[in-house]
Amino acid sequence: MSDPQAVRDLLGPMAALCHRAITGEHGVSLPPLADHHVHLHLIDEHALPGGGIAAVLDLGGDPVQLARRGHGLPHVAYAGAFLTAPGGYPSGRPWAPDAISRFVTGPSTHPGEPGGAATAVDEQASFGASVIKVALHAAAGPVFDPTTLAAVAASAHARGLPVVAHVEGDGMTRLALDARVDVLAHTPFSEDLDADLIARAAASGQRWISTLDIHAGDPAAAERAVRHLSAFVSSGGSVLYGTDLGNGDRRVGVLPAELAALHRAGLRGPALVETLTDPWPGSAVEGVSTFVPGPPPATLDDIPAWLGGAVVVPTEELIHDDH
Repeated sequence: MSDPQAVRDLLGPMAALCHRAITGEHGVSLPPLADHHVHLHLIDEHALPGGGIAAVLDLGGDPVQLARRGHGLPHVAYAGAFLTAPGGYPSGRPWAPDAISRFVTGPSTHPGEPGGAATAVDEQASFGASVIKVALHAAAGPVFDPTTLAAVAASAHARGLPVVAHVEGDGMTRLALDARVDVLAHTPFSEDLDADLIARAAASGQRWISTLDIHAGDPAAAERAVRHLSAFVSSGGSVLYGTDLGNGDRRVGVLPAELAALHRAGLRGPALVETLTDPWPGSAVEGVSTFVPGPPPATLDDIPAWLGGAVVVPTEELIHDDH
């Protein structure tokens, strides 16, 4: 049997050797895993627990349909619709029905003002949004001017809601940072960021959702994203595992390729597991755990592929072997 302390050293303090009470199968337990960037209308969400994911953050969907979801697994937090400038991303995209976008035409923070920043934020909040998503994609259409973006952020923060931004194109990362955006939906990949800007993002407390594997077919973007994330981590920045599931034909569940890219960026062992088990923007899912059958990984390099075998199981099924 493996050394319990060696397992914790590799995977973090919450890792434990265990077996399933019903089947007797041995493995390792971890807290519930979360994917912090998905689009449920583009995937089979029911496959997520079997692929190891207990909780997701939907970052762009129909707020009406999201509010009508029942309880159960996976646990879902959501942004509701993308808030975007008139004609801006993702409007007009084949994968983006009209219901998942809201146009913000001005910076008004008066409730009920048609097209105003506060009106758009209030609508998403009324449907139970846990975060507000803004689109800053300069190459795909208009983006918010700084005043309107700041008004959206201020309206969200007044409601206690963090703001997540899709940033793509020159100057978009700085625009988001200047407006006090809390989280980037993707590690910046389309512009070269200098060290000072990355350090400023980390010092501000901004978080970055990884989504590195979406660039598998674009080596330049992949290299840039990993380089930026490595610098962000070195500056003390906080990273959340996220895959943008629904973007491309990929497995629904834990993606070892995403984890391998995070590993290359310097997030290894317990730090890598932490990106997956961080319950942001809510609290951890109760009553379930992650179970990875078989022997634990032998080295740090083994962890990304090993986590691909994870499944979600009731916590009561797992009996720890290291007591």
